[in-house]
Amino acid sequence: MKKIGLIVKEASENRIKNNLKNASAFFIVKYSGLSSPDISALRQQLKVSGANLFVAKNSVARRALKDSGFDTVVKTIEGPCGLIFVSEEPIAASKALCTFSKEHEQLKLEAGFLEDKVLGQKDIEALATIPPMEVLRHQLVVLLNSPISGLAVTLNRVLAKFVYCLDQIRQKKTS
Repeated sequence: MKKIGLIVKEASENRIKNNLKNASAFFIVKYSGLSSPDISALRQQLKVSGANLFVAKNSVARRALKDSGFDTVVKTIEGPCGLIFVSEEPIAASKALCTFSKEHEQLKLEAGFLEDKVLGQKDIEALATIPPMEVLRHQLVVLLNSPISGLAVTLNRVLAKFVYCLDQIRQKKTS
């Protein structure tokens, strides 16, 4: 019969592996010095942005990351670390993390992983500066619409000049 501690470690490891499979991105943060209410507030902000914070023993997290093929970020796990799994848009989660880390200096952004790329602290902060998806979609629609609008305006001007020229000829003939 297995000991309870071993069962808990295996369950944590399996949960990390499942979250890694389902996540579009994940981040590693150090939360040393944050109070329990602060961590709860962080969890709430992350939940709103489609992410969740998971805290496990470092040895369990390292083993799960190694088994899942994320060897490059294993070395960043030292001290009290939390794994943040993003199920939706990584931009919103990175904004929530950056905002929270500015308000609470104890939270340190260590690393992240997005589409086969390892992210450092600067990369996560740069990701947070990208506009929300709705704004990007609006910009794309405007960009796609601008050549058509320009063509319509140009054709309208040509037609207006033609009508103006005909009107001038009519005025000369009547006077």
